[in-house]
Amino acid sequence: MTTYYEYHATPIGQLLLAGDGEYLSLLGFPGGKMQRRHQTGWKKNSAPFKQVCFQLDSYFAGELEQFDLPLLPSGTLFQQSVWRALTEIPYGETWSYGQLAKHIDNPKASRAVGAANGLNPIPIIIPCHRVIGSSGKLTGFGGGLETKQYLLSLESEVVTPGFKFA
Repeated sequence: MTTYYEYHATPIGQLLLAGDGEYLSLLGFPGGKMQRRHQTGWKKNSAPFKQVCFQLDSYFAGELEQFDLPLLPSGTLFQQSVWRALTEIPYGETWSYGQLAKHIDNPKASRAVGAANGLNPIPIIIPCHRVIGSSGKLTGFGGGLETKQYLLSLESEVVTPGFKFA
């Protein structure tokens, strides 16, 4: 199976998009622990990502609250259940890891939920940035805490005008 990729410019930097031509399977950040680059053998092709780019641009413009894209994240059944639940966190809201664990009917699994959240291969679109610590503090994020704060601010419509990433 061929993997196609494209880099897409956003306010948080160049995002790597990858998939099989039909489904998006990876969104990589330009920095942070989830920084990703294309792999040898992948084929650069922007055509499969036109709708992804359009929806990302609409999201960053504050015009899109819910993505509607064909996704194929690779993970265990538990991870898949966490990632599905992430898509149910309303735009502009945050949940704690404990709330997310309760939502998937596994209230004692907040640490496992946190681990699955951290391995989300399609962040932003599967909104893992909406999960925070039980104290209300921002916790780790694959694109860095500055990126997480930016995304949450964007969704709460209080983005600082002129805010730029270094």
